[in-house]
Amino acid sequence: MEPISTALAGIALVKSSVDFIKTHINTAKDIGEIAGQIDSLFAGHKQVQEASNKKSGVSLSDQFGVQSVAKEMIDAKLAAEHMAEVARMIDFRFGSGTWASILAERQKRIQEAKEARAKARREAQQAHDEMMDTLKTLGVVSAIVLVIIALFMFLFVTAAF
Repeated sequence: MEPISTALAGIALVKSSVDFIKTHINTAKDIGEIAGQIDSLFAGHKQVQEASNKKSGVSLSDQFGVQSVAKEMIDAKLAAEHMAEVARMIDFRFGSGTWASILAERQKRIQEAKEARAKARREAQQAHDEMMDTLKTLGVVSAIVLVIIALFMFLFVTAAF
């Protein structure tokens, strides 16, 4: 997806999530009832941020044009405003600090996922290194066995004559 269409999709996702949350915030019995829309809000915000950071495939005139720059900046500001609005609504409805707790827990889970991926990569690299060491050892042992077999064959052939 091109950055402009990604940004459009992102800001549309942010707006639809905010509209849903506004409509249902007062009737929600717990945060779980709007959690999916909060996820969509974060996803849309991320898309807007990525679109403003990603410039590959965009011509220089489009990338640096006033319209493009203005659109990216306005979309980013709108997304930030919508995030702040949702934060206020959630804190008002579920108590002060709820949004901060959501952000902290989200960041903790993101960090844990990054650490788990890094650990998995390290373990895969270690397994690969161990396998390569085993193959090297097997190659050396095989070469020694072949040399010994060749030596015995040579001695057997020369002893037979």
